[in-house]
Amino acid sequence: MGRTRSQEEENSLLKPPPPPPAATATAATATAAAASRRLTPPPVLILVVAMVPIFFHLSTSFPSKSTYHSLFLSLSDNATAARHLAALTSRPHLAGTPSASAASSYVISTLSSLSLPSHSSFYDVLLTYPISRSLSLSSIPFDLIQEPYPGDPFPVADVIPTFHAYAFTGTATGPAVYAGFGRAEDFAVLKSMGMNLTGTVVLARYGKIYRGDIVKNAQDAGAAGVVVYTDKKDYGGGKEGKWVPEGQWMPPSGVQVGSTWRGLGDPTTPGWPSVRGTCERVAKEAAVAAGLMPGIPSLPVSARDGEAIQRSIGGQVAPDDWQGADGDPAYHIGPGPGFLNLSYIGNETLATIQNVFAVIEGVEEPDRYVLLGNHRDAWTFGAVDPNSGTAALLEIAQRLSKLQKRGWRPRRTIILCNWDAEEYGLIGSTEWVEENREMLTSRAVAYLNVDSAVAGPGFHASATPQLDDLLKEATKQVQDPDNTSRTLYESWMESAESPLIGRLGGGGSDFAAFVQHVGVPSVDISFGEGYPVYHSLYDDFFWMENFGDPMFQRHIAAASVWGLIALRLADEKFLPFDYTAYASELQRSTKILEDEVLGTDVSFAPLYNSIEMLKKAAIKIGSERKALEDQSWTSKWRTDSLKIRDLNDRLLMAERALTDRDGLFQRNWYKHLVYGPAQNNDYGSKSFPGIDDAIENAKITNTPESWRFVQHEIWRVARAITQASLVLNGKLT
Repeated sequence: MGRTRSQEEENSLLKPPPPPPAATATAATATAAAASRRLTPPPVLILVVAMVPIFFHLSTSFPSKSTYHSLFLSLSDNATAARHLAALTSRPHLAGTPSASAASSYVISTLSSLSLPSHSSFYDVLLTYPISRSLSLSSIPFDLIQEPYPGDPFPVADVIPTFHAYAFTGTATGPAVYAGFGRAEDFAVLKSMGMNLTGTVVLARYGKIYRGDIVKNAQDAGAAGVVVYTDKKDYGGGKEGKWVPEGQWMPPSGVQVGSTWRGLGDPTTPGWPSVRGTCERVAKEAAVAAGLMPGIPSLPVSARDGEAIQRSIGGQVAPDDWQGADGDPAYHIGPGPGFLNLSYIGNETLATIQNVFAVIEGVEEPDRYVLLGNHRDAWTFGAVDPNSGTAALLEIAQRLSKLQKRGWRPRRTIILCNWDAEEYGLIGSTEWVEENREMLTSRAVAYLNVDSAVAGPGFHASATPQLDDLLKEATKQVQDPDNTSRTLYESWMESAESPLIGRLGGGGSDFAAFVQHVGVPSVDISFGEGYPVYHSLYDDFFWMENFGDPMFQRHIAAASVWGLIALRLADEKFLPFDYTAYASELQRSTKILEDEVLGTDVSFAPLYNSIEMLKKAAIKIGSERKALEDQSWTSKWRTDSLKIRDLNDRLLMAERALTDRDGLFQRNWYKHLVYGPAQNNDYGSKSFPGIDDAIENAKITNTPESWRFVQHEIWRVARAITQASLVLNGKLT
């Protein structure tokens, strides 16, 4: 465990500087003599002059914000983070179940013990649970059971049977066909090989795209059902990998469960909140008809069951990148002769979910919100996903509580958000954003997301580009948990990750509603990227304590970076946003798309022109900020305060300008025209998703109308970027 700074050391950071030395008697006598030779000043001037030392003393008696930020970093406690994680993962806590309510009560109790005002928001949303499921291969049934490991101390009997949330209730029978990772391009390969998938049951493996897109792709190809498995090459460590409890890898019976809903939020209230009581709802069948929910049944299965099915498949040999671990028998694509019989019956019900919040009100700008969010619900125990993030959030809450006791008060309001039902489709955060859309549009400074805070070593981050520099600066102040001789920034820079900072176009976590629906600048951070026991029985405290973060140092580092970014956004007079970085990012993304349409009549000139305008506006607002920083605090104090407020508002509202009320074509919930999910992979982040969709369609149809639509989408994005430039400039045309 890490060393905790003593009370004396903490207090020493907060001591005010000593008062200036008293004037000598000689100096005082000379001053008095000189004063007697001048006219007596007016009483008001005497009062002002007398108050100057008092003002000076007051201004130097309180610690600076940066001093508090340093203290925040010193207040870390590994034991506390471990204790929170152990409590949160003591039972499975799937959304809508009694154990989920117990987990929310734990969070509320913790926040209350820290004297942080907390409250909850409740929504009635459509959730699904399995009633029955079965799978047999040529009349031989699979047991579909995840086996506890020897000595497993956790209540595995309480774990919900493996299933796909929102899976279609029905049966499917047919010859097995292997479709690789279930990507659109994988099904195109099968088609090119002369494969007819009508009436087949597809076997696909996890690892490349969202499971809901796997099922949708199979359905579009004519399949009757889908079985998705975890191949041991990807999750079991290959032939030499040791699985839990001897090693970190997924045991042969491990199953990755998860949702197949391809939308966001409650499926029965698309675009508006599922408030408790009476609200408008649409039938689930509308989502099925729109392709957002499956129209064929599916099941997740283990590596052991998937390999048994694979051994029953003959026909042509599968492509090299679909093959398993070295030394395993070759995989074939079928169809058959293995014959699958799949059945699933689900219970769809309106269940109550609970978001929990703690609010630390700002002193000078209480109507400006810096939001930190993590979800609480898990498919099983959720040690990595999501409760490593919940433990980090509660660690931040404890540190902020201690800062408050030492006199710190944020300039802007900080809101700690703990979401429910994220696993079903980002439901808790989406419903809250939809309910509070107008307030967030006008008041949110930034949203800082951590889902799985710790899955292993290595720091990873994504952000909207104006926050890139702030993110880097924060990591310069935090020690690398895996190399105490250097900062996290130094190790991150040497990681050779490309791109170093990802973008927030995917739909994989709770930032989606903030960025893609409202246009709030956002950040998402984590340690580790992917882990073998994802969404399985084995994502428990034992796995974290033995493999993910044995000393809980990574939890502390995640909380430190997360909290420090929040403190700077909440406390600094000028918001630390850099839109020149945004303009550079947009130029690079435009060049990538332009290269895809070479030889066509499509012109990206409107987009390049708008980006140039954004760059000039970013430089201009940077100069304005510098001028305001250089002004004396004694001159035009009220005027300068209003100018600072105006400048900050322009910085936070520029991201909103990149949204469009009509949204993406045929995906109108997604309002952001720069960042959104890929059309055929909800996990995939795309720059200019509307343009990208149009190009993909035009390549397939190759009609004049389809290429004109590409040009239309380019103009749409160009207009949005121009609006962002006008917001930064802050003047009417």
